[in-house]
Amino acid sequence: MGSCSCTRRHFLLSICFLQVITILERQVFDFLGYMWAPILVNFFHILFIIFGFYGAYHFRVKYIITYLIWNFLWIGWNAFLICFYLNVGQLDRDSDLLNLGTGSVSWFEANGYGCRPTYNMTADDPFRPQRPETVEGCLLDYTLVEIIHSGVQCGLALLGILGAILISCIFLDEDDRSNTTYLTAPITQNIHYQS
Repeated sequence: MGSCSCTRRHFLLSICFLQVITILERQVFDFLGYMWAPILVNFFHILFIIFGFYGAYHFRVKYIITYLIWNFLWIGWNAFLICFYLNVGQLDRDSDLLNLGTGSVSWFEANGYGCRPTYNMTADDPFRPQRPETVEGCLLDYTLVEIIHSGVQCGLALLGILGAILISCIFLDEDDRSNTTYLTAPITQNIHYQS
């Protein structure tokens, strides 16, 4: 393996590291907001990042290809989140789709920098998380924060796909070369019988 494969390998390892850092940050804020669907999907993403890191570190093509396939699904999930927070089509960011019916919302809706939420304390269900009626003074709207999170994840996933394809091609090409040398070499056997 030449320096080219080592550079590509380090590129993929760096992307995996950045993905872990950003997804752990996202996971923390999803836990704070009780957003259960993103928490579950983020957990799977962490597992597949570990697959990609392991595959790149130990030269395992099957793990890298698994990571590659997952990143396509991950881009689809983040594209869905972007559409969800932009209210594209029938999607409504005020629905209980992401919190799986618990009534909770993005942590950034009421706790973003500079936000001053106003709550209605006469809610019908005291066991549901309180959602603010109005939020004023936010530096960034929570929808923009969530869209930025998803956009960063899409960008890192695209870089991960690029790195996984490049490193898989190197490993598969080296496997093909090593297989052809064994197939073209003459097989000689010397068997000596002693009586």
